[in-house]
Amino acid sequence: MAERKLESDLDRSIDVGLDQFGRFVKYRWLWLALAILVGWYFLTAVLPQLTPPSPGSILLYALQIMFAIFYALIQFVAIFWFMGRPRLYWVMPGETGLGFKDYKGNPDVLEEARRIVRILTGIKAYQEMGGQPVRGLLLSGPPGTGKSYLAQCISTEAGVPFAYASAASFRGMFWGMDVLMVKNLYRKARRYACEYGACVIFIDEFDAIGMSRTGGGEQNGQSRNGGMGGMFGGGNGGLNELLMQMDPPPIDNGWIKKVLRVLGLFQGRAQVEPVLTIGATNVPQALDAALLRPGRFDRQIRVLPPTDRYRGEVIEYYLNKVSHDPAISLPALVQRMFEYTPVAIKHIINEAVILAHFDGRDLVTYKDIAAAQDKHEFGIRQLSDLTPIERRRLAYHEAGHTVACYYLMEREFPSYVTLHRHDGEQGAEAFAAWRNKETVKTRSKQEVLALLQVYLASRAAEELFLDMNLDGVSGDLSQATTLAGLYVGAYGMDGTFLSRLNSLEIAVPRLAERVEEVLQQQYREVLQLFREHSLAVIALAEALSERDELLADEIKTIIDEADASQVLAEVNGALQAI
Repeated sequence: MAERKLESDLDRSIDVGLDQFGRFVKYRWLWLALAILVGWYFLTAVLPQLTPPSPGSILLYALQIMFAIFYALIQFVAIFWFMGRPRLYWVMPGETGLGFKDYKGNPDVLEEARRIVRILTGIKAYQEMGGQPVRGLLLSGPPGTGKSYLAQCISTEAGVPFAYASAASFRGMFWGMDVLMVKNLYRKARRYACEYGACVIFIDEFDAIGMSRTGGGEQNGQSRNGGMGGMFGGGNGGLNELLMQMDPPPIDNGWIKKVLRVLGLFQGRAQVEPVLTIGATNVPQALDAALLRPGRFDRQIRVLPPTDRYRGEVIEYYLNKVSHDPAISLPALVQRMFEYTPVAIKHIINEAVILAHFDGRDLVTYKDIAAAQDKHEFGIRQLSDLTPIERRRLAYHEAGHTVACYYLMEREFPSYVTLHRHDGEQGAEAFAAWRNKETVKTRSKQEVLALLQVYLASRAAEELFLDMNLDGVSGDLSQATTLAGLYVGAYGMDGTFLSRLNSLEIAVPRLAERVEEVLQQQYREVLQLFREHSLAVIALAEALSERDELLADEIKTIIDEADASQVLAEVNGALQAI
């Protein structure tokens, strides 16, 4: 029974092939006959009457024609090729590079990448089960989280050809060049996929070519004049071609199969070679909706900075690449580098190496890393030339913020206070900074009020210890007023659920008066705090005035010693009273 079925299938295939060949001959025999007649007439009637040129003339004419063709190629084809090249390079199987062992800080993303690689390496078994290969993977997230880094790891682990392309380079100078570049890229990728089993194309900054077509003509690179007046590249042609190439129809890519199909000698269904497109972008919301549907970008992964639990892996990985002091505390670095991306961590450690090198040392210390981080966050220090009066005023102003943060903020710690300007702080003459001890996503009512007191602490320190009001608190009062307004009119923490952020424009009753009441109450609270810890404020302000800047450990030591002295003085006073 099975043999009879195979024979019938073979007969049917032969019949279909002969029918296709017959149609080919039927549709083209007139043109073929006409070509034969014209050729016979030229050979019998025209050619004998022509005087054959000399071999030298034939050679001269041939050289002239070749020179004209060569000149045209140089003038047009070479120019188009040179000015229309995308930024593209290929990584072939066997070339060593980054692997999954080098990817740290995000195990969930890594596991998803491993699954995709397993599909690529076992594509035949996967297709035999009836599965379709993954067409696209979109990596999104903030800058520096490791999207391009992950793509490099995938290229090494997959063992298939990997193309790295910059989306911006597809914007060719001439109209239509982006279409040609996209088409040629995927044609080459399918040829490699046919040879190696699969191929990966990674397009960085994908929004440069995949921006939504509904966002306005100029946003998409489409000029208002429709391309008139200058042949400069633009329009949506590149995006449209990309949409087709990411989810192509089953068509033959090889010319041999195309010729055989035209001749009716091949009738099998065309196969779509497994080409995986990986796109990386910081703004996925700007991409065209047609790109995000299943069949194009089948999977979307948001790559975020490592959490507290896994940040240590990234720090340890990059720290082990440099000569460093073994006594460096990894938990302390994890705490300092809150919400740092892998790229930022790598940058900080490299800057620490530079500091150690110029200081004449061979090992990076914790102090080098802290200094590099401060430079990264606050900018380059510019020494201030302050008068003694200004130095004392600024010292007590910043000491107020620092001491209030030390006592009131449980999940933050004061990390740096300085009297010098830094270009990252928008020209502030002095400032105090604090860092999170852990990831902070929400704040309780008590934590919001504590932050309010920290903002108001500068005015409290000026009034209590300098007996004056200074104009340097304008920024602090602005921040405090904004936070108090949210406390009353948005967070629902002051006895009302009405929000001033509502779309119905319903006003919160007595909003200004209630905000003022909250500010005055928290100001009284921070004044009382400073009365109880007056020695800490004085000691910190005097130390800051003398040293110009203090780090976290120095701040903690000064405040703790001042508190101990104050407690000892109170105990001695109590004993004397007895």
